[in-house]
Amino acid sequence: MIVPHPRNGQTFRGMRIGLLGGSFNPAHEGHRAMSLHALKALGLDQVWWLVCPQNPLKDKEEMASLAKRLVRAERFARHPRFVVTAIEAALGTTATVDTLRQLKKRFPGVTFIWLMGADNLRQIPKWQKWTEIFRLVPVAVFRRPSYPAGKGLGLAAIRFDAGWAPSLKAGALARQTGDQTPAWTMLDNELNETSATEIRKDNPWW
Repeated sequence: MIVPHPRNGQTFRGMRIGLLGGSFNPAHEGHRAMSLHALKALGLDQVWWLVCPQNPLKDKEEMASLAKRLVRAERFARHPRFVVTAIEAALGTTATVDTLRQLKKRFPGVTFIWLMGADNLRQIPKWQKWTEIFRLVPVAVFRRPSYPAGKGLGLAAIRFDAGWAPSLKAGALARQTGDQTPAWTMLDNELNETSATEIRKDNPWW
Protein backbone atom coordinates (compact mmCIF):
# COMPACT_ATOMS: atom_id res chain seq x y z
CA MET A 1 0.00 0.00 0.00
CA ILE A 2 1.25 3.48 -0.88
CA VAL A 3 1.57 5.66 2.21
CA PRO A 4 0.42 9.28 1.72
CA HIS A 5 3.20 11.83 1.65
CA PRO A 6 3.14 15.57 0.84
CA ARG A 7 4.93 14.79 -2.43
CA ASN A 8 2.83 11.91 -3.79
CA GLY A 9 -0.62 13.49 -3.81
CA GLN A 10 -1.29 12.75 -7.48
CA THR A 11 -1.25 9.02 -6.69
CA PHE A 12 -4.59 9.34 -4.89
CA ARG A 13 -6.41 11.46 -7.48
CA GLY A 14 -10.06 10.48 -7.91
CA MET A 15 -10.33 8.72 -4.54
CA ARG A 16 -12.85 9.27 -1.75
CA ILE A 17 -10.91 9.25 1.49
CA GLY A 18 -12.17 9.44 5.06
CA LEU A 19 -9.90 11.18 7.55
CA LEU A 20 -10.03 9.87 11.11
CA GLY A 21 -7.81 12.21 13.06
CA GLY A 22 -6.76 11.92 16.66
CA SER A 23 -4.15 11.10 19.24
CA PHE A 24 -4.79 7.34 19.06
CA ASN A 25 -3.49 7.20 22.62
CA PRO A 26 -4.01 4.30 22.25
CA ALA A 27 -5.70 2.99 19.11
CA HIS A 28 -8.36 0.36 19.80
CA GLU A 29 -11.11 -1.76 18.25
CA GLY A 30 -13.53 1.16 18.39
CA HIS A 31 -11.43 3.04 15.82
CA ARG A 32 -11.48 0.03 13.54
CA ALA A 33 -15.24 -0.48 13.93
CA MET A 34 -15.90 3.17 13.06
CA SER A 35 -13.64 2.96 10.02
CA LEU A 36 -15.34 -0.19 8.73
CA HIS A 37 -18.74 1.48 9.04
CA ALA A 38 -17.49 4.61 7.26
CA LEU A 39 -16.13 2.61 4.32
CA LYS A 40 -19.56 1.18 3.59
CA ALA A 41 -21.84 4.03 4.61
CA LEU A 42 -19.90 6.73 2.77
CA GLY A 43 -18.64 4.71 -0.20
CA LEU A 44 -15.00 5.42 0.64
CA ASP A 45 -11.93 4.07 -1.12
CA GLN A 46 -9.72 4.45 1.94
CA VAL A 47 -9.75 5.63 5.54
CA TRP A 48 -6.63 7.39 6.79
CA TRP A 49 -5.87 7.29 10.50
CA LEU A 50 -4.15 10.62 11.06
CA VAL A 51 -2.06 9.98 14.16
CA CYS A 52 -1.23 13.48 15.35
CA PRO A 53 2.19 14.33 16.81
CA GLN A 54 0.55 16.21 19.71
CA ASN A 55 -3.06 17.22 20.29
CA PRO A 56 -2.90 20.90 21.37
CA LEU A 57 -5.88 20.33 23.70
CA LYS A 58 -4.28 17.41 25.55
CA ASP A 59 -1.52 17.17 28.15
CA LYS A 60 1.86 16.18 26.70
CA GLU A 61 2.66 14.30 29.90
CA GLU A 62 -0.22 11.87 29.25
CA MET A 63 0.73 11.24 25.62
CA ALA A 64 2.75 8.22 24.52
CA SER A 65 5.42 8.80 21.90
CA LEU A 66 4.31 9.19 18.29
CA ALA A 67 6.29 6.07 17.34
CA LYS A 68 4.55 3.96 19.98
CA ARG A 69 1.10 5.22 18.97
CA LEU A 70 1.81 4.49 15.31
CA VAL A 71 2.88 0.90 16.05
CA ARG A 72 -0.29 0.26 18.06
CA ALA A 73 -2.46 1.86 15.36
CA GLU A 74 -0.92 -0.38 12.68
CA ARG A 75 -1.73 -3.42 14.81
CA PHE A 76 -5.38 -2.47 15.18
CA ALA A 77 -6.00 -1.14 11.66
CA ARG A 78 -5.32 -4.46 9.86
CA HIS A 79 -7.33 -3.72 6.73
CA PRO A 80 -6.14 -3.24 3.14
CA ARG A 81 -8.00 0.07 2.85
CA PHE A 82 -6.99 1.54 6.21
CA VAL A 83 -3.86 3.70 6.10
CA VAL A 84 -2.07 4.66 9.31
CA THR A 85 -0.08 7.83 8.78
CA ALA A 86 1.79 10.57 10.63
CA ILE A 87 1.50 12.90 7.66
CA GLU A 88 0.74 15.84 9.95
CA ALA A 89 4.33 15.60 11.21
CA ALA A 90 5.55 15.86 7.61
CA LEU A 91 3.18 18.77 6.90
CA GLY A 92 4.16 20.55 10.10
CA THR A 93 0.53 21.06 11.14
CA THR A 94 -1.14 20.67 14.53
CA ALA A 95 -4.53 22.32 14.01
CA THR A 96 -7.07 20.30 12.02
CA VAL A 97 -7.99 23.28 9.87
CA ASP A 98 -4.36 23.67 8.76
CA THR A 99 -4.05 19.94 8.05
CA LEU A 100 -7.14 20.04 5.85
CA ARG A 101 -5.91 23.08 3.95
CA GLN A 102 -2.61 21.35 3.23
CA LEU A 103 -4.19 18.03 2.25
CA LYS A 104 -6.58 19.71 -0.19
CA LYS A 105 -3.67 21.64 -1.69
CA ARG A 106 -1.27 18.70 -1.97
CA PHE A 107 -3.78 16.00 -2.95
CA PRO A 108 -5.66 17.51 -5.90
CA GLY A 109 -8.65 15.59 -7.19
CA VAL A 110 -9.17 13.77 -3.88
CA THR A 111 -12.49 14.01 -2.04
CA PHE A 112 -11.85 14.11 1.69
CA ILE A 113 -14.47 13.57 4.39
CA TRP A 114 -13.67 14.35 8.01
CA LEU A 115 -14.67 11.56 10.41
CA MET A 116 -15.26 12.29 14.07
CA GLY A 117 -17.10 11.02 17.13
CA ALA A 118 -20.11 12.75 18.65
CA ASP A 119 -17.95 13.65 21.65
CA ASN A 120 -15.62 15.65 19.40
CA LEU A 121 -18.50 17.33 17.60
CA ARG A 122 -19.71 18.71 20.92
CA GLN A 123 -16.32 20.17 21.81
CA ILE A 124 -15.20 21.22 18.30
CA PRO A 125 -15.92 24.92 19.03
CA LYS A 126 -12.69 24.80 21.08
CA TRP A 127 -10.73 23.95 17.94
CA GLN A 128 -8.90 26.60 15.97
CA LYS A 129 -11.10 28.18 13.26
CA TRP A 130 -13.56 25.33 13.68
CA THR A 131 -16.26 26.70 11.37
CA GLU A 132 -13.82 26.62 8.46
CA ILE A 133 -13.42 22.85 8.91
CA PHE A 134 -17.05 22.42 7.85
CA ARG A 135 -16.47 24.63 4.81
CA LEU A 136 -13.36 22.78 3.72
CA VAL A 137 -14.78 19.24 3.79
CA PRO A 138 -18.00 17.34 4.52
CA VAL A 139 -18.14 15.90 8.04
CA ALA A 140 -19.44 12.49 9.13
CA VAL A 141 -20.15 12.03 12.85
CA PHE A 142 -20.22 8.67 14.62
CA ARG A 143 -22.72 8.03 17.38
CA ARG A 144 -21.09 7.56 20.79
CA PRO A 145 -22.50 6.18 24.06
CA SER A 146 -24.21 8.82 26.23
CA TYR A 147 -24.28 11.42 23.46
CA PRO A 148 -27.60 12.51 21.92
CA ALA A 149 -28.29 13.04 18.23
CA GLY A 150 -29.03 16.22 16.31
CA LYS A 151 -28.97 19.66 17.94
CA GLY A 152 -28.33 18.12 21.34
CA LEU A 153 -24.71 17.79 20.25
CA GLY A 154 -24.08 21.46 20.85
CA LEU A 155 -23.12 24.62 18.99
CA ALA A 156 -21.73 23.00 15.83
CA ALA A 157 -24.87 20.92 15.29
CA ILE A 158 -27.02 24.01 15.75
CA ARG A 159 -24.80 26.28 13.65
CA PHE A 160 -24.83 23.94 10.66
CA ASP A 161 -28.31 22.52 11.04
CA ALA A 162 -29.15 23.50 7.45
CA GLY A 163 -26.37 21.27 6.14
CA TRP A 164 -27.40 18.14 8.03
CA ALA A 165 -28.06 15.05 5.88
CA PRO A 166 -29.98 11.95 7.05
CA SER A 167 -27.77 8.91 7.60
CA LEU A 168 -29.59 7.04 4.84
CA LYS A 169 -28.22 9.59 2.38
CA ALA A 170 -24.71 9.60 3.84
CA GLY A 171 -23.24 8.20 0.64
CA ALA A 172 -24.02 11.49 -1.11
CA LEU A 173 -21.87 13.40 1.38
CA ALA A 174 -18.74 12.92 -0.70
CA ARG A 175 -20.35 14.75 -3.61
CA GLN A 176 -20.65 17.99 -1.65
CA THR A 177 -18.27 20.80 -2.60
CA GLY A 178 -16.87 23.72 -0.66
CA ASP A 179 -19.14 26.27 -2.28
CA GLN A 180 -22.27 24.53 -1.00
CA THR A 181 -23.85 24.70 2.44
CA PRO A 182 -21.52 22.95 4.90
CA ALA A 183 -22.64 19.32 4.89
CA TRP A 184 -22.54 16.80 7.69
CA THR A 185 -24.34 13.67 8.79
CA MET A 186 -24.76 11.51 11.86
CA LEU A 187 -23.92 7.93 10.94
CA ASP A 188 -26.12 5.09 12.17
CA ASN A 189 -23.20 3.08 13.51
CA GLU A 190 -23.35 0.50 16.27
CA LEU A 191 -22.32 1.95 19.63
CA ASN A 192 -18.92 0.87 20.89
CA GLU A 193 -18.06 1.26 24.58
CA THR A 194 -14.28 1.07 24.10
CA SER A 195 -12.51 4.14 25.49
CA ALA A 196 -8.86 5.15 25.20
CA THR A 197 -9.19 6.90 28.57
CA GLU A 198 -10.37 3.69 30.24
CA ILE A 199 -7.60 1.69 28.56
CA ARG A 200 -5.01 4.07 30.01
CA LYS A 201 -6.59 3.80 33.45
CA ASP A 202 -6.39 0.01 33.39
CA ASN A 203 -2.98 -0.10 31.73
CA PRO A 204 -1.04 3.19 31.65
CA TRP A 205 1.60 1.57 29.43
CA TRP A 206 -0.87 -0.36 27.25
